[in-house]
Amino acid sequence: MFDKLTQKISDAFRFVAGKSTITEKNIDDAVEAIKMALLEADVNLRVVRRFVNSTIEEAKGEKVLRSVDPGQQFVKIVHDKLVSFLGDTAPLANGRSAQELQLKGPDTISTILMLGLQGSGKTTSSAKLALRLKKEGRKPLLVACDLVRPAAIEQLSVLAKQIDVPICKEEGAADPVKVYKAALDYAKKNLLDTMIIDTTGRLQIDEPMMQELGRLKEASKPDELLLVADAMTGQSAVDIAKTFDEKIGLTGVVLTKFDSDTRGGAALSLKTVSGKALKFVGTGEKPEDFEPFHPDRVAGRILGMGDVVSLVEKAQEVINQEDALKLQKKMEKETFTLEDWLEQLRSVKKMGSLSKMLEMIPGMAGQVNEEDLDKADLVRQEAIISSMTRKERGNHLMIGPSRRARIARGSGTSVAEVARLLKKFDKMKTVMKKMSKLGKNPQGMQAMLRGRSGFH
Repeated sequence: MFDKLTQKISDAFRFVAGKSTITEKNIDDAVEAIKMALLEADVNLRVVRRFVNSTIEEAKGEKVLRSVDPGQQFVKIVHDKLVSFLGDTAPLANGRSAQELQLKGPDTISTILMLGLQGSGKTTSSAKLALRLKKEGRKPLLVACDLVRPAAIEQLSVLAKQIDVPICKEEGAADPVKVYKAALDYAKKNLLDTMIIDTTGRLQIDEPMMQELGRLKEASKPDELLLVADAMTGQSAVDIAKTFDEKIGLTGVVLTKFDSDTRGGAALSLKTVSGKALKFVGTGEKPEDFEPFHPDRVAGRILGMGDVVSLVEKAQEVINQEDALKLQKKMEKETFTLEDWLEQLRSVKKMGSLSKMLEMIPGMAGQVNEEDLDKADLVRQEAIISSMTRKERGNHLMIGPSRRARIARGSGTSVAEVARLLKKFDKMKTVMKKMSKLGKNPQGMQAMLRGRSGFH
């Protein structure tokens, strides 16, 4: 989403980067470039003005102009401003941040009302949120209260089955409050602790919808009222959030299609214009593609600093610590096999889009296009290794010409591709051997990095 913005802000930093001293003109030039980048990203004009004015005011203070590294100090100011505009990381009175869901303990039923227009991804987001809460140890219940959109109940039912979460629905129902009350009884009887209510939507905001939502809010007294908005709609998402907040009251926003190539203006404007925290983002079509929104991490991605914390969290979801330690020992003892490589390929696939992962690595945002990633090569590698016997995967040296021909036929590839993979695996084992030794020798690691990357 932020690739173009990241590139343009990186260009703006050239006015101040690496200079032992910077002037007010350097700052003006850099801020002007950032302003144009934000406007091109469809950020709300009032938000841009506030951002620019507050950045200039702080950047022209003695703290920057007289600091040891004014360029880095300026970058820090821009980062902190972005964080404050994207959200609020300061803890509330209960110790949680504004970005977190404010739910009751597991011994009491908490209620989340999902709001939004038709087509915003409200029903899908309800299921995604249920899956996330289930993974966190809560016992969610999906409640089908969108009684207007055709097939809304059926869609939620299919999603509920897919993620193995119970659903409360009533075919042919006309009153969402009645459905809610039946769901509340069901939740109490089955000791469920979180009700996620998928509400009615319209193509546009109208009075009948607002009245119905008002009745449902009054009956359910929700702990969270989350607006689901589509990032592709740009500033319209911000306007919709304002209207819903004025009419119903919101506690937060879920922004869908965060993985799209939209310009990102909605994400950067929502908090400042609506005053409501952006709590979650939808990052894909799978039920797992739903992430908490971290203002500091997103600010780091926008500035090209990456988001290593999120990358590690993604890895931890598919690779547990025990498996990681076993893998490390295999690398050290040089017993890493094609079986282990196959497991790693499958783990990488579970982590999601390669381009999204690259964005989390410092300096990689915007550097690699989606088209440049040879995803088909990963599929071929998996097919080739899967076509080997377990004995062959354990000892690749036994794979001679006849075995290579059989593996090529089984994987739908060529003998040359099988040979290439085996050669690549040998090279990888050599690198792993060097890295494991250097890992025990930090000075050697630094020397290798200097020699290979030009760092001094």
